[in-house]
Amino acid sequence: MDPSASKHLVVVGGGMVAQRLVEALRDRDAAGAWRITVLAEEPRRPYDRVALTSYFSGRDAEDLALGDPALWHDPLVTLVRDDKVVTIDRAARTVTTGRGRVEHYDHLVLATGSSAWVPPIEGADLPGVFVYRTIDDVAELRGYVEAMGQGKVVRGAVLGGGLLGLEAAGALQALGAQTTVLQVGTHLMSAQVDLGGGEALRRLINGLGVGVRLNAATTRIRPHRRGGVGRLDLADGGRLDADVVVIAAGVRPRDELARDAGLEIGARGGVVVDDTCLTSDPAISGVGEVACIQGACIGLVAPGYAMAEVTADRLLGGAAQFPGADTATKLKLSGVDVASFGDAFGQTPGALEIVWADPVAGVYKKLVMSDDARTLLGGVLVGDASAYASLRPMLGRELPGDPAAYLLPEGTGGAPDLELPDDAGVCSCNNVSAGAVRGAVTEQGCTDLGAVKACTKAGTSCGSCLPLVKKLVTGELTKQGITVSSALCEHFALSRAQLYDAIRVSGVRSFTEVVERFGTRQGARGCDICKPAIGSILATTAPAHVLEGERAALQDTNDHVMANLQKDGSYSVVPRIPGGEVTPAGLIAIGSVAEDFGLYTKITGGQRIDLFGARIDQLPLIWQRLVDAGFESGHAYGKSLRTVKSCVGSTWCRFGVQDSVALAVLLELRYRGLRSPHKIKLGVSGCARECAEARGKDVGVIATDKGWNLYVGGNGGFTPRHAQLLAEDLDTETLIRTIDRFLLYYVRTADRLQRTAPWVDDVEGGLDGVRAVVLEDSLGIAADLDAQMARHVLEYEDEWKATLEDPEKLRRFASFVNAPEVADPSLAYVPERGQVRPATADERDEAREAQLRGEPVLVAGSTLEVRR
Repeated sequence: MDPSASKHLVVVGGGMVAQRLVEALRDRDAAGAWRITVLAEEPRRPYDRVALTSYFSGRDAEDLALGDPALWHDPLVTLVRDDKVVTIDRAARTVTTGRGRVEHYDHLVLATGSSAWVPPIEGADLPGVFVYRTIDDVAELRGYVEAMGQGKVVRGAVLGGGLLGLEAAGALQALGAQTTVLQVGTHLMSAQVDLGGGEALRRLINGLGVGVRLNAATTRIRPHRRGGVGRLDLADGGRLDADVVVIAAGVRPRDELARDAGLEIGARGGVVVDDTCLTSDPAISGVGEVACIQGACIGLVAPGYAMAEVTADRLLGGAAQFPGADTATKLKLSGVDVASFGDAFGQTPGALEIVWADPVAGVYKKLVMSDDARTLLGGVLVGDASAYASLRPMLGRELPGDPAAYLLPEGTGGAPDLELPDDAGVCSCNNVSAGAVRGAVTEQGCTDLGAVKACTKAGTSCGSCLPLVKKLVTGELTKQGITVSSALCEHFALSRAQLYDAIRVSGVRSFTEVVERFGTRQGARGCDICKPAIGSILATTAPAHVLEGERAALQDTNDHVMANLQKDGSYSVVPRIPGGEVTPAGLIAIGSVAEDFGLYTKITGGQRIDLFGARIDQLPLIWQRLVDAGFESGHAYGKSLRTVKSCVGSTWCRFGVQDSVALAVLLELRYRGLRSPHKIKLGVSGCARECAEARGKDVGVIATDKGWNLYVGGNGGFTPRHAQLLAEDLDTETLIRTIDRFLLYYVRTADRLQRTAPWVDDVEGGLDGVRAVVLEDSLGIAADLDAQMARHVLEYEDEWKATLEDPEKLRRFASFVNAPEVADPSLAYVPERGQVRPATADERDEAREAQLRGEPVLVAGSTLEVRR
């Protein structure tokens, strides 16, 4: 084809919607009727702006690039980067860039998107104030926080509690910043969820360690005396200390080119387009966030993609029209599940709302139904959005059975499986139906999720539809008798269980060796999925200190310093107290340490004593005292054995029939340090009265007159599960051998971060399948499991004791890299109930004002203590 014979399409803007337009046009334009020039302001090819937050978890800019790079080598496609269009000459049909480039067009598409709106707040231009819109924005933010956070806790504030604001808060938290979200309205994500959902979301966000202030309007950002941001003043008279501020208060369409060119502009901005995406000039179209379509600018990628498809179709002589906006949204923040779709606020006349809420578990679910309670109109899911992918495609369709059943937790025997019709939309971003996904498998030979994504583009944008796409792919493959891939992540084609066996058999001992031997991308640095998973696997297949060599880089946040990070930037210390049994001398030693270091003490639910408020530089000093007193690490920070809870049993209790304390101590000392896919808790009760709550544990043991009953698969958390009876009346030796095998079978075969309750369900045959392996040796691995547990017991080493003996490892424990002897000045505490707790922001402000006035530093009648 001769490019010079083609008409010229100029696209202004190089974002996600521009990418989709070029892809759609080239896919359909086999004759080469159009050659395309994309004029991009940013210095890189189009990237996934929806996934910006993942940039903070180790991904680089290139990882976010969209589509096949070959698109930009197409002879009919030209991508001009880092050159902003400054004028449009409609009469001459030309555009001019900032570098003087002039392009003539036969048709022009405006895809300039939107920009972050910065409210007119005094101090918004200070160093340390950022927006959250582009890769350059987040790269600058990351660099600023990392530079400031050398040896101190950075205090972050996010202005805006919407979708983007919460993702920005997650990014700050990922960088180790102590973060507070300031929302002007009554609840978070007010554009997507109702008040009930917003309150549930607030509790979940708080649970991640992110503070939330509602009805909090910022009136001024004050500078710090050393420069940069220092404090925020609020409209209600309150204040908030901050070192970095991210403004996520909304976006505004970038319609300045359209305005200057005399095109019609919407009442609230944006270039007005009709349902064919044409502006008031028939030679110019508008797509994406800059387009005011059907009276509104829509800040979501799915409607933008739909506009791109319409425009491509129209350029090739089609008759497509904009189908309306799919405003379904899903929050992309680790640890928080939120989704909203359809008529989430029940504004349809006669609509019925069905609500199920569990405040303790942090779950709020609502379905909006037609007046006959049959047709799904919308929904809000907070805390558990697992039903989102299946329910959203059913919008406007009748739900089979009782709608309330779709809101109940798993395991309640409620909702029937939804068999989506072929015309049901699965991926709204890319307009992919269930039939298209099935067809990719049955007609085009796609045999895994990656191939289906490449073929249909389903799941390649925001990714929220991937669970449903995977379910459809798995269903079709199963019908054809094809084994389904269960790859751990993009860096490994193996599942966690397969990778565990591969590492164990091969004897590799480092992450680098694992990548070279079994990875799909040689030299890869790994990701936040595979690195901690492999770290956990190596801990049992090739035991070494958690901070040894490159293993330190594989660990989750708390494992890096072998302590749990707290909300104020201090750490907690949890010595092991096997079975809850501790001598008076041990209690005195713990109390002495707590008193000397000014730590807050609390008895935990696992019968231990937690010491809160330790600075990072104090951790070795504290642990030296505890180790000298005979204590060792309680592994409260690790995915490993936490505690073995027990009652007093037959030693003291008149109802006890077995010595539960002795057994609990034996089990805790046996399994201490055993790394696993998730944390493990055990319980031992000395009689059927079950005072140790053993049936709520991963492994529960209850004494009988004949021995011990063994229960497995009990979990707390969001989805509590009672443990199930695995075996009855076992003697102690058989009991221990059975627990050994159960735990190691779980460690070897469970998925990443899978707890024992769902793992038991997933094992072929369920509980009976587990019983066959650990009691009947159905797989012939019992001797291997026994030997591995014996090695674990023999080779166990206390991590803190080993650290204290290694000067190189001790170098990690300093408040400031350049001045390790300087303590963190940001830690401040006030007395409460005879101990100290972290001071609130208001208490810090009150104390600071008192200091400035030369008055005693008192907060509500108590002395504010600043830790030095």
